[in-house]
Amino acid sequence: MSVVIVGGNECMARQYKDLCSEYNCKAKVYPKALNGLRSIGNPDLLVLFTGTVSHKMVRCALNDAKGRDVRVVRSHTSSIAALKNILEEHAR
Repeated sequence: MSVVIVGGNECMARQYKDLCSEYNCKAKVYPKALNGLRSIGNPDLLVLFTGTVSHKMVRCALNDAKGRDVRVVRSHTSSIAALKNILEEHAR
């Protein structure tokens, strides 16, 4: 399963990837927009940490996911516990 995480803390990007690998998921993490958000590809799950991301970045990610079979999950908090709960629900 592939996961794209938009937002979150930049210093926790490695921890997000490690947690996703525990659930047998490949993860791409975009904690901030560098030259705009590049195409997110075709993930199975899109996680939006809305508390730490701009509205523009959310719109870009949702536009990329539009028309594809992508589950979108929004979370206001960007903690490891929040990501773990999301993965428990959607990756198992």
